[in-house]
Amino acid sequence: MFKAQLSKYAVWLFVGIMFTTASVVKAQSLKIVPQNTTVTIFGTSTIHDWESKVEQTSGELVINNSKQIQTLVVKIPVRSIKSGKGLMDTKTYDAFNADQNPTITFQLTEAAPLRITGKEVEATLTGNLTMAGVTKRISFKTAGKVIGEGAYKFSGSVPLKMTEYKMKPPTAMLGTMKTGDAITIKFDVTVK
Repeated sequence: MFKAQLSKYAVWLFVGIMFTTASVVKAQSLKIVPQNTTVTIFGTSTIHDWESKVEQTSGELVINNSKQIQTLVVKIPVRSIKSGKGLMDTKTYDAFNADQNPTITFQLTEAAPLRITGKEVEATLTGNLTMAGVTKRISFKTAGKVIGEGAYKFSGSVPLKMTEYKMKPPTAMLGTMKTGDAITIKFDVTVK
C-alpha cells in the first residue's frame, strides 16, 4: 500500500513538473533592439523648448504563454542622454548626480496583460522608475504592433516632474535661463 501511494505521488509530481516546464518553455524572453529603439526627452525653459536623445537603451521583456508581460526591465545610462549642446548635457548630468546615480531604471511590478487585436498591441505598464537615486511607482499606457514572430514595437510617452525625483531643474546664464520642471519621455522600443 505504501508503494502504491508513493507511486501515485511520484506520478503527480512528474505531471506537475511537466506542466511547470511547459509554461516556462512557452514564455518568450525578448531583448530591446538598440538600433531600432528611440527614446527622447522633451522639456521647456524660459528661453526655448528643448529635447535630448538617449543613445543607449537596454532591457528585457518576458511574455508568458497567457500573453501577459511578466517581466520588464529597461536601463538607460544617464551619460547616454545627449542634446547636442555640451553645457546642457553637463547640466543634465549634474541634475541626475550621474556620478552617484549613473543609470535610469524602470522595472515592472505588476503583470500586464497584452491586448492584441490583429497586429495591434496595447498594455498598461505599472512599475518602479528610478532616477537620480529616487524610486517612484508610475503607470503608463503603451501601444504598438506585432512586427514578426516574437517581435514587437511599442510606443508611448510618460510625463514626469523632475522635482518628484528630488532633481533640481537646471539653470544657466546666472539663473536667467531656467528649465521647466515638467518633462515628457517619448519612446519607440523594438523587442525581439
